[in-house]
Amino acid sequence: MSLVSGLEENPWARAWRRLRRRKGAMAALIVVVLLIAIALLAPWVAPYDPTVTSFAQVRKPPTWAHWFGTDEVGRDVLSRVIWGARASLSAGLVSVGIAVGAGVPLGLLAGYAGGWIDTILSRIVDAMLAIPFLILAITLSAFLGPSLSNAMIAIGVTATPVFIRLTRGQTLGAKVEDYVEAARAVGNPHWRIAFRHLLPNIVPPLLVQASLAIAGAIIAEAALSFLGLGQQPPAPSWGSMLNSSQRFLAQAPWMAFWPGFAIFFAVLSFNLLGDGLRDALDPRHK
Repeated sequence: MSLVSGLEENPWARAWRRLRRRKGAMAALIVVVLLIAIALLAPWVAPYDPTVTSFAQVRKPPTWAHWFGTDEVGRDVLSRVIWGARASLSAGLVSVGIAVGAGVPLGLLAGYAGGWIDTILSRIVDAMLAIPFLILAITLSAFLGPSLSNAMIAIGVTATPVFIRLTRGQTLGAKVEDYVEAARAVGNPHWRIAFRHLLPNIVPPLLVQASLAIAGAIIAEAALSFLGLGQQPPAPSWGSMLNSSQRFLAQAPWMAFWPGFAIFFAVLSFNLLGDGLRDALDPRHK
C-alpha cells in the first residue's frame, strides 16, 4: 500500500515535502511571505506617512517614537522602508512576470520549431546577453524615462533573454521524449503539444529561475532608483533612500543602514528560496 501511494504521489506534493526538510529555504519562504504581506499592508503597518516632513525631527537617531530614526527632512525611516518594500517587490514581481510572459513563449517557439526561427531568436538572445544586465537596464530605463513603471519594463525586457534561452534548452531536451512522440503520432496539433505536453514538464526549472530573477530585479530596481531612473521622490524606494543618505553617512548612518539591510535581506531570502526550490524540484535529489 505504501509503495503504491509513493508511486502515485503528486510531483508538487513531493516537491513541497522536500522543501519542508530544508530549513534555510523554509525560513526564506517565511521571510518572503512576510515581506509581501508588509508591502501589501503598508498603509496600515507604517506608523507615519512616508512623505510628511518635519524640520523639528531632522536626522534624529532611533528612538521609541522613530524606531529607525529620521532622514534629512525629518521623515520616518521605518515608514519609508516599509513603503519602499512595495516598490522593490512590485518591481521584482512585475519585471519577472514580463520576462516570463515574453521569454517562455519565444523559447518554446525557438526550441520546438527549430530551423531559421531558432537561429534568428538565438542570435538576438546572444546579442542581448553580450551586454551586461545592469548596463542594458540603465540604457532602456533612460530611453523610456525615469519612473518606476518604466524601470519595471526595462528590467523585464533585460531579463527576457535568460528565460528564452532556458525555455529553449529545456524544450530541445523534452521534445524528443516518448510522450511527445506519442502525442505527435496521434495527431495533436503543434500548439497543443507545445503548451499541453511540453510546457508543464519544463515548469520546475523556470520556477527556480523566476525566484532567482526576482532577487536580481530587486537589486536592479534599487540601482535604477539610486541613479534617479526608478521610483521618483518623494515616493520612497530603497535605492533612492540610499542615494539621499550618502551625504550623511558620518552624521546619520541609520539612514543608509536600514534600506541597505532591507535590500540585502530581501535578495538573500529570494536566493535561498530559489536554491531550495531547485533542490526540491530536482528528481535527482531525495
